[in-house]
Amino acid sequence: MIEALSRNWGWVALRGVVAILFGVLTLNQPGLSLASLVLLFGAYSLVDGTFMVVSAITNRTGAPRWGTMLFGGILGIVAGIVTFMWPGITAMSLLVITAAWALITGITEIVVAIRLRKEISGEWALILAGIVAVAFGVFLIVRPLAGALAVLFVIGIYALVSGILHVVLGFRLRSWNHLAH
Repeated sequence: MIEALSRNWGWVALRGVVAILFGVLTLNQPGLSLASLVLLFGAYSLVDGTFMVVSAITNRTGAPRWGTMLFGGILGIVAGIVTFMWPGITAMSLLVITAAWALITGITEIVVAIRLRKEISGEWALILAGIVAVAFGVFLIVRPLAGALAVLFVIGIYALVSGILHVVLGFRLRSWNHLAH
């Protein structure tokens, strides 16, 4: 499985770069309307899910557990599509969708990292990204009435931290790929 992931390290890193860009944009534009936030989240979730699906499909040969990543990616795409289908979504609905997406993504990342821990060092980045995602999802469930600006801030910080961790993991996979060949 590690060989397949390391060959496609760029997808992991690109996923991180997209998350970083989304996080920076969200943090720099806190006055965005709820409709804009919905569209930004939908775009991010759709792109992130697409990258996960492409990575899973590309890595399916020789990786018996590629279905976990595929499932997480499909859920991200579905979250993005649902968001675009109902752009007038309420803040509470956005919180529920975001919380569910973060929890599922985080759990998926932790499961994948645990399965990789015997094959690579540096899986801590994916585990930490998963923990951050789960913590973010739990926060949104526990504090559903948090103000829109607070949620924007948390979403931006989450995307920024998660993106940095994915870029780190991508380059660790790249290094492993160079060492293996």
